[in-house]
Amino acid sequence: MFGLIGHSTSFESARQLAQSLGFPEYAQGDLEMWCSAPPQLVERFSVTSATGRTIEGAYIDSVFVPEMLSRFKTARRKVLNAMELAQKSGIDISALGGFTSIIFENFNLLKEQHIRNTTLEWERFTTGNTHTAWVICQQVEKEAPRLGIDLRKATVAVVGATGDIGSAVCRWLSQRTGVAELLLVARQPQPLIDLQAELGGGRILSLEDALAEADVVVWVASLPQGLTIDVANLKRPCLMIDGGYPKNLDSRAAGDGIHVLKGGIVEFHTDIDWQTVAQAAEMARPFRQMFACFAEAMLLDFENEHTNFSWGRNNIQLDRMDWIGAASRRHGFQALGLETETIPSLATA
Repeated sequence: MFGLIGHSTSFESARQLAQSLGFPEYAQGDLEMWCSAPPQLVERFSVTSATGRTIEGAYIDSVFVPEMLSRFKTARRKVLNAMELAQKSGIDISALGGFTSIIFENFNLLKEQHIRNTTLEWERFTTGNTHTAWVICQQVEKEAPRLGIDLRKATVAVVGATGDIGSAVCRWLSQRTGVAELLLVARQPQPLIDLQAELGGGRILSLEDALAEADVVVWVASLPQGLTIDVANLKRPCLMIDGGYPKNLDSRAAGDGIHVLKGGIVEFHTDIDWQTVAQAAEMARPFRQMFACFAEAMLLDFENEHTNFSWGRNNIQLDRMDWIGAASRRHGFQALGLETETIPSLATA
């Protein structure tokens, strides 16, 4: 059995979801009440692979909302309590979705293995980052050519290059895709220098300079609230993969010739009989589309690999991406692509 540990995209959407699920005390409660509320296993469902195998899953709402991010102890407690509930519910492998994965990594929750009378078994949990990185690389390789961008001649910028997903994307693009030039962007200089040395190439640039040069931008860092992008300085055409969370790049980089794709999203081959997940995820096709990190838990369960496949920072290797990618295709997932009507050459063909 697999589990998905997630949360709503905002406090307001969380209250609306609580109302629809029949939790009026949550729907009417203020943020302080939500900070002390325990996680909830709110839905069970089944998923059938393209191979014909059916597995059982559960969605656990951590009762975390992004408005709690500034509260270190609350954020930490929310994630750990949700993991404890997953383990006590007998779930073999659970994916940490949305901010729960970011909180786990940034706050180094590996130090917090004992929760009340429970010792968390790390092998029951995965961040899902390996599958997410693989999906983003597939989106670059498939969608850039549709816009007339030849990756063998293209400049690709990775914003958030030193993170877990970002560094894996850099390894893949430099070693497998063979892009002409790779631009590395991140906040801290030393990790960038270390990554550049590991890759044996790539140019370290500021965000502004990288955006002006890039044919493709892979954004795997959260966008700062006050960030503005001068779209006049972007190349045309420009493919932007919004692999961060939350996904709001389309509102920051709108313009003719700029194509923003929600990165790290997959679509399943058939509908899934979930309701709460569909409502909380806010996807275009909510009964088929999901974050690739969630899909990783399903893939591991389909393959009977109940282990923390994605774990820690900068540990993602290309052979692991190959493995999870092959499983993804086999069981009926495909990376989300650009809509045909947004590509003039295809829409008028």
